[in-house]
Amino acid sequence: MKKLHFILFAFFGMISTIQSQGFYDMNTVNTIEITFVETNWDNLLDQLVSAGQEGRLMGSVSINGVAFDSVGVRYKGNSSYTANQVKNPLNIKLDYIINDQEIEGYGTLKLSNGFKDPSLIRETMSYEIARKYMPASLSNYANVYINGTHLGLYTSNQDVDKNFMRTHFYSDENVRFKGEISSGGMPGSMGGVWEYFGTDSSSYYSKYAIESDYGWDELIDFLDTLNNYNTSVDQVLNIDRHLWFLAFSNLFVNLDGPINNPQNHYIYKDDNGRMNPIPWDLNESFGVFTSLEGGGNLGTTQLQQLNPYLNLTSSDHPIISKILSNTSYKRMYVAHMKTIIEENFSNSLYLTRALEIQNIIDSDVQADGNKFYTYSDFTNNISNSTGGGGWPPSPGIIGISELMSARINYLTGLTDFQATAPQISNINYNPLEVTPNVQLWFNAEVNSATEVYLGYRNSLTEQFVKTQMFDDGSHNDGSAGDGVYGVSILVGYSNLQYYIYADNGSASSFSPVRAEYEFYSVAVNSNLVINEFMANNESAVSDQDGEYDDWIEFYNNGSEVISLSGYYLSDDAGDPTQWTFPDTTIAPGSYLIVWADNDEEQVGLHANFKLSSSGEMIVLSDAGLNILDEINFGQQYVDTSFGRFPNGTGDFILMNPTFGMENNAGIALVEENMLENISSLKSYPNPFSDKFYISFNLERQAMVQLEVCNIYGQTIKEITSKNLLSGNNELQIETKDLASGIWICRLIIDGQNHTLKKIKI
Repeated sequence: MKKLHFILFAFFGMISTIQSQGFYDMNTVNTIEITFVETNWDNLLDQLVSAGQEGRLMGSVSINGVAFDSVGVRYKGNSSYTANQVKNPLNIKLDYIINDQEIEGYGTLKLSNGFKDPSLIRETMSYEIARKYMPASLSNYANVYINGTHLGLYTSNQDVDKNFMRTHFYSDENVRFKGEISSGGMPGSMGGVWEYFGTDSSSYYSKYAIESDYGWDELIDFLDTLNNYNTSVDQVLNIDRHLWFLAFSNLFVNLDGPINNPQNHYIYKDDNGRMNPIPWDLNESFGVFTSLEGGGNLGTTQLQQLNPYLNLTSSDHPIISKILSNTSYKRMYVAHMKTIIEENFSNSLYLTRALEIQNIIDSDVQADGNKFYTYSDFTNNISNSTGGGGWPPSPGIIGISELMSARINYLTGLTDFQATAPQISNINYNPLEVTPNVQLWFNAEVNSATEVYLGYRNSLTEQFVKTQMFDDGSHNDGSAGDGVYGVSILVGYSNLQYYIYADNGSASSFSPVRAEYEFYSVAVNSNLVINEFMANNESAVSDQDGEYDDWIEFYNNGSEVISLSGYYLSDDAGDPTQWTFPDTTIAPGSYLIVWADNDEEQVGLHANFKLSSSGEMIVLSDAGLNILDEINFGQQYVDTSFGRFPNGTGDFILMNPTFGMENNAGIALVEENMLENISSLKSYPNPFSDKFYISFNLERQAMVQLEVCNIYGQTIKEITSKNLLSGNNELQIETKDLASGIWICRLIIDGQNHTLKKIKI
């Protein structure tokens, strides 16, 4: 994929959870070639399924030409697996024998076979939309071969494993379960979604598969609190995350999941002791699964008009009834569903995106001799019911826009969705230059509200605390009753994250609208900061022994020497004391390097951990465990650092490494032959306000796609692909919905893959 990244210095920017790309880049169709010594590999894999175990057949794998030896392969899936079909779903464990054998940090690959989805985009597009609002798997496509035979095109979905947990929750050792229907155990296999069945863990074996080293007691305690001590549910469940999860699941008519039956989701306990739901197995979203628990099969109109409060009063579905029975949570739920609707469906973005994704895989679908549906079904199912007579036999699967166009009209016409919601604007804080232990005042203009709250936290690993804002003339809010609300909080040492929430008894609003998953940020000007780091050092800079290891650079913004004796450094928020600084100082305006190489025997500062190039966290704490600085980063690139610009105070951006020196401007990542096809590239104005322009000269006709990403590489705004003629071209990007900060613009030409190189800008 020909990508041009260039940094736009703007007065906009929200911070959100990172999403790394690379192997799971939607524009890339990977090639996975599996080789077994055994010629009867299919029979052997079937036998493993019949044995009811998760044993694996060992073989080798080539991924886009890169070889991996001694991998373990098994079939996966329930209804999507059939012994007599060629194209069965696959689970490939790259680190089956060889520890840490991974591709970009991913050790297990999960490949779905397109079962019951003629469009072949339900899973990938559902995950893509979900990732805007909650932790959800990366997903794209792969052509799979076994012993030289092409099995077909698969959906490739990121495993919800320890890597996933580190990326989204900054820890990986906590309790993790998968909702899963099985034939064994008591009570029966269906119903009882998050229901409490007593203290005997065997009562839950039919509905949950444990994926951590321990956790049954924790799961039971959670379910006990949810069902029997509901007033304390916010202490054991991430309520806001759960409301996003329910809103997404219902809106997408994803009935093959926990809003209807116990399966196809994960639960993870974060470091704050709260359970977090995670979506999984979305191939039957957009109305494919039509069997309603206790209600028979749903027809087209019933799917289009699925009640947004499905199972609100069902004792078999505490996952919903014990949450949405709270009228405040119910209004938040509606606000979240309205946000998903407005950002993806009312503007028809989902339909445009569906066609874009289909265009990426079109030739691969045509070449798939083992697909379950015809090519005509593939192209038609975006808009129309199709697939009748396929395998498995089906009367037809509802078209995606056939479902969602009517569904959006139905939902937006409901009383709760038409209720006037508070309007939040003109959010600001004072003083603008924030230092540790200062009293920080927040203000916001809010119309049509009876209650307004500031949600805030001092670290990415903490949960948000809500404090009420007032319009009484006594909270730095102007005159009483003027619609300006105010409140103050005491700021700590680390950057502050915050959002505004308003309610009027009929509807509620958030700012930013994706809160709590996205939030605003206040930079606290600390003297000691993480200034730059490199997590993929192949040849950029070596330590005193000539080894090219990960490194972290610190900078002293202050005017006095800082003693780091007893300070802590960690890449695990759950273990902030992972490495302790020895008796070390850093002078004013000076830099200090710590090698993150897990080799404390070497001379100098060498921490007892390494950094993951696929993304994780770095936490700096003082001797009292006050977090002084932290950075949550995504995919890192070879010999490219991630550092603050301006030096010591700015946001983190990609840059050429400035090891132990002042940070320079960011870099652009450019394909090595990009300049052969494009020239005269300009972006203006810079800084920009509500819009900016990209102008360039194409030397040939090409399909051009433009995306705006945050500093972590997460796509925030997608511009429709356009087939542009050769010559001078200009694209306009509306940015009214972006907040202040630094944004990255990604230009993709004809979706072709090339090696990236770095240039200064």
